Amino acid sequence: MRNWLTRRLGKARLLRLFLTLYPPYLGAGVRVQALSADFRHAKVRMGLGWYNRNYVGTQFGGSLYSMVDPFYMLLLMENLGRDYIVWDKAASIDFISPGKGPVYAEFSIDDALLDEIRRQTEGGEKYLPHLKVQIHDGSGTLVARVDKTLYVRRKPPARQA
Repeated sequence: MRNWLTRRLGKARLLRLFLTLYPPYLGAGVRVQALSADFRHAKVRMGLGWYNRNYVGTQFGGSLYSMVDPFYMLLLMENLGRDYIVWDKAASIDFISPGKGPVYAEFSIDDALLDEIRRQTEGGEKYLPHLKVQIHDGSGTLVARVDKTLYVRRKPPARQA
């Protein structure tokens, strides 16, 4: 069934649907608005509701972080392929202004980043790229900055028995 769905919807559309229905995202009001077919760009939105509002009526910080958590890892995994191990290693979030309504984040990776990762890991070494994403409200006001550190390593070649 999964192969049929993948062929029917395309891998990016299927992943977008899965993430939209993923219980933590569904519960926090996170919606994947766009995920490009080449896995180079994603855009997410999170509304403000009773379920993700903090004590003072603004976006809950944990929800702000969760809305951006997996995307760089997913984009890199899809672009680097099965020969690479990709994990989230560390993150920090800097809250700039209160999120009083819907908030948005966009992720992009380019050839320069992919080439740098391949170069840094070609001998089997780990590489820890630092990637940034900003969360804005609907008027463009910066709500938070997130710095992500990923762990990337090329898998060793499979041994012949």
